[in-house]
Amino acid sequence: MLLFFNIITYSYQWQYVGTPGFSAGESSWTFLAFSPSGQPYIIYGDSVNLNKATVMKFDGVNWVIVGQPGFSAGAVTFSQIAFSKTGQPYVIYRDSGNSDKATVMKFDGTNWVSVGNPGFSAGFVNYTCLAFDTAGQLYVAYSDGGNSYKATVMKFNGTSWLNVGNSGFSSGDVVYTDLVIGPGSQPYIAYEDNGNGNEATVMKFDGNNWVNIGSGGLSDGIAWFTSLAFGPTGQPYVAYRDVENTSKATVRKYDGTNWVNIGGIEFSAGPAWYLSLAFSPSGQPYVAYSDEINSFKATVMMFDGTNWLNVGIAGFSAGSAYNTCLAFNPSGQPYVAYSDWGNSEKASVMKYGSPSDIPEKQNTIISVYPDPTSTLLTIDLKNTSNVMKSIEVYDLTGKKMFEAQSQDDKIILNVEDYPVGFYFIRLKTNTLNYTGKFCKN
Repeated sequence: MLLFFNIITYSYQWQYVGTPGFSAGESSWTFLAFSPSGQPYIIYGDSVNLNKATVMKFDGVNWVIVGQPGFSAGAVTFSQIAFSKTGQPYVIYRDSGNSDKATVMKFDGTNWVSVGNPGFSAGFVNYTCLAFDTAGQLYVAYSDGGNSYKATVMKFNGTSWLNVGNSGFSSGDVVYTDLVIGPGSQPYIAYEDNGNGNEATVMKFDGNNWVNIGSGGLSDGIAWFTSLAFGPTGQPYVAYRDVENTSKATVRKYDGTNWVNIGGIEFSAGPAWYLSLAFSPSGQPYVAYSDEINSFKATVMMFDGTNWLNVGIAGFSAGSAYNTCLAFNPSGQPYVAYSDWGNSEKASVMKYGSPSDIPEKQNTIISVYPDPTSTLLTIDLKNTSNVMKSIEVYDLTGKKMFEAQSQDDKIILNVEDYPVGFYFIRLKTNTLNYTGKFCKN
């Protein structure tokens, strides 16, 4: 049975992952990342533990502590988390227990242990960040108080921390540093560049030196909250609060020669704070931010190839959201972590996907093949003949791509005209709900 369809709009929901405000007390410097196995982890400064670092993960039902709460030597700021090739969580932060220098720790399965010396930087640091390359090499970056607050990047050789190129390599002091590993495992860094009028600058390490990507100072004016990510073809993109343009969100990409706007400048409805840029598995750029025009609640927007569109409703969080951090799970659902002023400033994580009455998992009653597919998709509804079923297919933005009712065991769907990306299948009977997913290539 070959089915054809008209596109219908349907809004998914932003929904909490676990309990809203799940941390024991107020949270600060929230940061979200997914382990290689697909579990969301969050690090934050934990007010009930003297603002020391706490890491939690979602086990499918609850948020649980990883190791010990408040495991750092002192209060933390600028905390981030990333995962090694073997799935070990590593964290970095400015460490008040070690003269506000940079410290990196990893979880060994039982305890959090230092990676190299705690407080290994030359001096006081700001805006610490970390990333692994494809070979498993660990890099860190920060605004380096030991070098006039210029940018410094270091890597860990298994024993010691070594400079990558010169320490303090930027033209002036930097803020909002963001480190990402680009094509060829080259480290890239974005920051607000005081050496170029506080505009945004992106640099990469070419194996010998740190070099600008395009011109230094790529924005029209002052750029806050710089966030760097790579598109599916390896082009660097940078998002920032565009102070020159009413402090709204702007995203630019490097086309090989110049930095060009994506969807026009200042696309957000109002001023944007704490921008976080990430790409969906299907290659679409998304930006999360604290949305001043919506009482500083969380908003996420995506670029559809022409325009920036809200993902769900703008200002979807219960209250003001600070330190917003965006990441995608392996199925392609966007997650946002933040300090949740609608829930006593505790940590919350929300995801955007199927309505809340549909569980976020595949069920064995649905077999979908071939996956991925470029033309025809078979939805095998095992052992459900003569049972009336409602079948719906949604893309990641919540657009309903297909709907039908059938009593057949198998439905063959023509997806040739679908955009490349991930899709969710929803099956309902009188008594049961199921979900599945597939990829169009």
